[in-house]
Amino acid sequence: MVRLDPDPAGPGSDTTLHAFVANGGPDTTASPFTVIVELPYGFTAHGPYFPASCVSWLNNNMVQCAFPAGLPALRTATALIPIHVDPSVPHGTKADWHLEVFSEDHHYESDESTLFTLTVS
Repeated sequence: MVRLDPDPAGPGSDTTLHAFVANGGPDTTASPFTVIVELPYGFTAHGPYFPASCVSWLNNNMVQCAFPAGLPALRTATALIPIHVDPSVPHGTKADWHLEVFSEDHHYESDESTLFTLTVS
């Protein structure tokens, strides 16, 4: 996982989270992998998502994106998740949250999740 914070957004507006996954190698992934994004109170996901395999649940506070096996070593995959900031979230809010990746091929707990910061401008 590579940390990429979304652009700041004002109350009632939108930004996009780039969930960026890198295969550090040395092999191509043999199994599918899933990226899961959890959003804090006051922020909701809305489609359309990329890739089309992404689905949301829990009142659009969780998004799960499935990727097929076959990500080559030293290559990346990205999920694009549009996020709406509720109009009630005050200017200046900074919310640290996280995203995670799960795969049968993944063996290093230290890099299976990363933080990102949602900033309300």
